[in-house]
Amino acid sequence: MKLMKNALVILAGGKGARIGGTVPKQFVKYGQYNFIEYFIKNVSLKLFEIVVICCEKKYINKYLKSIKKLNSEHKIIWAVSGNNRQKSSLNALKKLKFFKPKNVLIHDSARPLASNKLFEKIIFNLKKNEAVIPYVIYDERKIINDNQIDEKIKNIQTPQGFRFALIYSAHLKYKNNNFKDDGGLIEKIEKKIKYIKGEKTNLKITYPEDINFFKSFKKKYFKIGIGYDIHKFNFKNKYGLVLCGIKIPYYKLIGHSDADVGIHAICDSIFGSLSMNDIGYHFKNKNKKWKNVSSSVFLFYCKKKLIEKGYYIVNLDINFICEKPIIGKYKSKMIKNISKLLSIPSKIISIKATTNEKIGFIGDGLGIAAESIVQISNEKFY
Repeated sequence: MKLMKNALVILAGGKGARIGGTVPKQFVKYGQYNFIEYFIKNVSLKLFEIVVICCEKKYINKYLKSIKKLNSEHKIIWAVSGNNRQKSSLNALKKLKFFKPKNVLIHDSARPLASNKLFEKIIFNLKKNEAVIPYVIYDERKIINDNQIDEKIKNIQTPQGFRFALIYSAHLKYKNNNFKDDGGLIEKIEKKIKYIKGEKTNLKITYPEDINFFKSFKKKYFKIGIGYDIHKFNFKNKYGLVLCGIKIPYYKLIGHSDADVGIHAICDSIFGSLSMNDIGYHFKNKNKKWKNVSSSVFLFYCKKKLIEKGYYIVNLDINFICEKPIIGKYKSKMIKNISKLLSIPSKIISIKATTNEKIGFIGDGLGIAAESIVQISNEKFY
């Protein structure tokens, strides 16, 4: 078998007793993601030929389904956690033995904020060193025999990088011990460790107050989508106009569904923000299933996709272009309905209207167009 260069071990077997709760902290969702999902999403797995996640079997299908789906893009395998950290590490390393990696980085799942830069720095330093461990220094004061002493405290972090053969042999030699981190085994066998500067934001989430730290420092992503739709009036039907799910006493628009240009534009903007093609791709106008259907069905689908992909709407702006009817008198009802359909606050929705100054198809009063711009984020702001 070809020698692999780098492997990653994620240890997720801890109980998280100090943080409280019935579910171990690494599997609790804070927003749309738990610590492991968040970490996997934000570190480049391209740095590694293989990833091993070590945890209890019962948690894999229950809390890590999204990671299992990544196996088509990245080689992810699973190891069963032991009754202490050292045994969990050894179980993961045993899984890696078959793949023969040159290096392995071992990381605690309770440190979800470790940056990609830190991983790259450790891998770079492994070119000339057998063991690389990051640390941060805190200035603290200690009282010894009533004397106050200034002392610098070195806090060791993960990920910790090792030559695979070295750390695996050390684990096998001292497999009945209970070292609190893998670096302790390297010290035990008296091998040199290269210590490098870590990151103060790479905090280990241990206590309830650490959750607020995590929330304040986790990466925030913003995406924008634009939607547009246009339909002409059916002048044979004086009633039946629907805009943003609200019935308006005016000529019905011609379309396969209810021809709600407002919701169609919103859907297209959401699909655009998620890079998911357009509304016609998901709801084809030749499919009888969507004949005369309420466009709220399409919006519910968009809402579901936002949830699946872990995004929230930050703000939504809709603009109608038409000569008639007058949109302003229905605006508050439309906002209220869109708010309800998408489960978002009314205050982040804007609906405006303008004419086309008697120019063209719309200026002749033959139809209505709608534009929508949506901003989404992985962070919820309401």
